[in-house]
Amino acid sequence: MTGEPSAFVLSVGMATAAGLVGCVAVMRGMTLASDAISHVALPGIGVALLLRVDPFLGAVAALVLGTVLVWAVESRARISTETVIGVVFSAALAGGAMFTPGESLIEALFGNPGAMSRFEIVVGLAGAAGVIAFMLVKRHQLVIALVSSDLARTAGIRVARVNLFYLLAFSIAVALGLRHLGVLLMGSLIIIPAATAKHLAWNLNSMLAIAVTIAIFSTVAGGALAQGIHREPGPVIIAIAAGMFFLSLLKAH
Repeated sequence: MTGEPSAFVLSVGMATAAGLVGCVAVMRGMTLASDAISHVALPGIGVALLLRVDPFLGAVAALVLGTVLVWAVESRARISTETVIGVVFSAALAGGAMFTPGESLIEALFGNPGAMSRFEIVVGLAGAAGVIAFMLVKRHQLVIALVSSDLARTAGIRVARVNLFYLLAFSIAVALGLRHLGVLLMGSLIIIPAATAKHLAWNLNSMLAIAVTIAIFSTVAGGALAQGIHREPGPVIIAIAAGMFFLSLLKAH
């Protein structure tokens, strides 16, 4: 088993990835779709438990396969990303509930923080680093593609490929937080800090920085507070993030 410092670094990496991915999601109007995306992890967790393999691997596999499915349907059917996500991933919630045993279902929905294996730490850190690197390098391409796909193509941006990689980054960010927050709450950590940053930022870079700061603060402070009051960290983390969002509304006005 790994020590607490490694788990702490992973939680910070997870929060950083969530903050970055969430900014583009908010700009794309994917605030509700983020919760639906996390639901697709449930069938993967259920199948992994049945096969007696690591549930984290099952969740990642299901998220990646679901993301590719959404991208393929969106590319061919001229249906908005949010509509496809809502149909595919909400259906996955029903499937996951059927496959996942009762006690494991509660852990999957709300998270099960605790000692993590070395494998989980290494894979999680690699995933967080990949998402963070992609978002920082491709942030301008993502915004241009969001504003105008024709303008993006004129600039030499492969819009379909960038969209696919973004959806994959989104799914990996969700997978990183499943242990801490579970299927029901991870989407909130992606969206709430970014929505808060939108009210406070003055440009793209400031929005990214503010969202990451709020996500990290909520995760670290929420984890510490939950431990002190003997509660599960997921709800406490999201409560802190939500409180900061409402405070930002007061400041914005």
